[in-house]
Amino acid sequence: MSENTTTSLQEKNILFFTGTMNRGGTERVIVQLCKILKDKVGKIVVCSKGGVGVKLLEEIGIKHITIPDIRAKNPVNICRCTRILKRIVKEENINVIHTHHRMSAFYATILKWYKKYTVINTCHNVFNDKKAFNRFAYKHLHLIAVGEQVKKNVVEFYGLPSSQVTVIHNAVEPFIGEIQPVPTLQAWRKDGCVIAGYSGRLSPVKGLEYFVQAMPIVKQSVPNAKFAIVGDGEEKARLTELVKALEMENDVVFLGYRTDVQNVIGQMDVIVLPSLTEGLPLTPIEAFSVGRPVVATAVDGTPEVVQDGKNGYLISTKNAGEIADKLIQLMLDKRQRICFGESAKQRYEEEFSFAMYAKRITEYYQTVCK
Repeated sequence: MSENTTTSLQEKNILFFTGTMNRGGTERVIVQLCKILKDKVGKIVVCSKGGVGVKLLEEIGIKHITIPDIRAKNPVNICRCTRILKRIVKEENINVIHTHHRMSAFYATILKWYKKYTVINTCHNVFNDKKAFNRFAYKHLHLIAVGEQVKKNVVEFYGLPSSQVTVIHNAVEPFIGEIQPVPTLQAWRKDGCVIAGYSGRLSPVKGLEYFVQAMPIVKQSVPNAKFAIVGDGEEKARLTELVKALEMENDVVFLGYRTDVQNVIGQMDVIVLPSLTEGLPLTPIEAFSVGRPVVATAVDGTPEVVQDGKNGYLISTKNAGEIADKLIQLMLDKRQRICFGESAKQRYEEEFSFAMYAKRITEYYQTVCK
């Protein structure tokens, strides 16, 4: 990095702007960005309506400002949020706004009418709606796509130029230290059980009902199979009832929201991602970082991470039988699990390591902030 570029970044005060700081992948990406850029720029401020992720920001010394819910699109809320945001950027002397939500990109576009900020938006998901709105929000911003399929969506559906969009894959920090045992998982392992698990938000788009429906099918062929679900969300009650209805209570554990995701999934044997839609998911990257194979639906950016038959299996959506078939293969064949796990760890180190992500993000900021 040249001295001029270093000085340029140190003069930048960044506002990371999103809807919430709850339990999703987007929020984890924002925390990662704060860690990467904290010592390279003048100041970082995050604004959202709040959530459990605010504590993570506080732990690394990042200021969070709570604002109203930007998803409420009535004129009164839009005017109120615009006034609040104008005040934040003035008081905090913000000159770079990095948005992580379609509505936050919309507000940043409005703010550009008042002052010429550098505005970056990270596109985290594939969307096929609100075409005119998204085009308006994104048209004059620097765009990061978390995967090739997300970029394709922005270019082909919203009609924005390819040169406006830079692909920077998501990543996760490496797992460092010794495994801290999770009592239920460790008890199962001592009993010789094989564990398949999920980690992420418990929301409808994650397709978890199909994973739960696959469990009794797996159990018939793999009597020592056990299942773990890590995370929290609006689907928890419904999934719990489904587990009871299938009489699988003794074989399934809900571990709730965890901050030590890699530690937990490192105590499992296979990870399942039955999503109905994704951008570029963090779950398989987390699994790969601790050498665990993944059975995942072949949606959107997931095939950019999971290589079918090499470090996991790709399957169709809404198909409990297919989930069960692939889990049975891996749970019965320890040698294949180990082989896939080694390939998964190599994939992580070559393409999705945190060091590589940090390098790409820093270089991107150097370019757009000149």
